Amino acid sequence: MGLLFVEVLPRDGGEPVLKCRRCRVDAASTSAIVSRDFQGRFGRAYLFDHVVNITLGPNEDRYLMTGLHTVNDIYCNCCQQVLGWRYEKAYEESEKYKEGKFILEKAMVRKNPVKDLTP
Repeated sequence: MGLLFVEVLPRDGGEPVLKCRRCRVDAASTSAIVSRDFQGRFGRAYLFDHVVNITLGPNEDRYLMTGLHTVNDIYCNCCQQVLGWRYEKAYEESEKYKEGKFILEKAMVRKNPVKDLTP
């Protein structure tokens, strides 16, 4: 099987980090949120340019609220929990900005605030 490589996000600047709700491995920095106005399968969701510690599922065409998209589910590297999806292709011209971006569902992640370690 091999060793699992897990990327730990830097804790500089006091920005909280979103982690997998199940195993608590880092998924994304809150400073990397592009938009908070998205809807996932389980409620609110966030749009990101970059996430870490994920694997991609196969391409799948889905009808979402904004039309037809080709997406890949994204899974946590450690526990294989579905965290959201990645937009592979948008068929509507007005939705092309989403291509290559990631959705993390709020119900699948938890916010881990940075603790101040200074005395």
